Amino acid sequence: MINRVLLRIKIVQILYSYYKSDSKSLPVAEKELFHSIEKTYDLYFHLLQLSVEITKYAASLIKTKRNRLLPTAEDLHPNTRFIENSLIAQLSKNERLNIYLTEHKLSWVNDTDIIKELFDEVVASDFYCDYMNETSVDYTADKDIWRKIYKKVILQNEDLDDSIQDQNIYWTDDIEMVVSFIIKTIKRFDPEKGREQELLPMFKDQEDAEFASKLLRSVLTKGDLLREMIDKNTKNWELDRIAFMDIVIMEVALAELMDFPTIPVNVTLNEYIEIAKAYSTDKSGTFINGVLDNIVGQLKKENKLIKVVMFTDIKKK
Repeated sequence: MINRVLLRIKIVQILYSYYKSDSKSLPVAEKELFHSIEKTYDLYFHLLQLSVEITKYAASLIKTKRNRLLPTAEDLHPNTRFIENSLIAQLSKNERLNIYLTEHKLSWVNDTDIIKELFDEVVASDFYCDYMNETSVDYTADKDIWRKIYKKVILQNEDLDDSIQDQNIYWTDDIEMVVSFIIKTIKRFDPEKGREQELLPMFKDQEDAEFASKLLRSVLTKGDLLREMIDKNTKNWELDRIAFMDIVIMEVALAELMDFPTIPVNVTLNEYIEIAKAYSTDKSGTFINGVLDNIVGQLKKENKLIKVVMFTDIKKK
């Protein structure tokens, strides 16, 4: 689940905090990195659980209306399509989800206002009305409405975003990426797999975990060399005039360029330029692109930038 795009962002964030901290220790930084990754994985389960809680809230409203002193015909015979959604029925019984939530003590019990707000937004949406008014729906339709809810309601709700950040500092800025993982999870759900439906693992494979550890260590052990390279290629700038986040991003990018021969240059450059656009100043993307491009050119001339052409890349050509 935790892909390399997110790993790069996490490493930049950890290094930024590391440099700003008085106590600097590589083992502590590495521990903090993987703790941050684990917390993002917690958020994946926490937001998956949100769909079940919204459905439970909807069911409680129907029950309350049925128990009114003078219920209407609609109160007694409501449209129960939403609360009987087959995807959520399957997810609520998922063994992996329930075990993880119990072990990590994840719950929405203290966030009933958020649950209500999200449900109200769902009910007000056109896609909810269309879903509820269909003559019949199947498992595909049940999955589709929840993909829309995550994308158009949950991801867009500012109060939820604020709540997520208040609940855990490690969840700041993670919700968009995690929601994309949840949408991918929903797409993979199969009714035949029942409660044993697989959820996404923390890492796609061990190689990604090793990538994170190696890249962090590379930056911290080569910091002086990396900053010297940056300094030489920012002739018209004093390092203290450059946004500190830009320096951190360039350090990580250079470490990846030099120590990961199987990752193409353009992939590395594009990834860190996008990180700069999202996490630094408006001009950082262009600035970092120019500096890194110059350094790449010099490294190539000096035969210090070795890239391995993978067999799969040859086949694509």
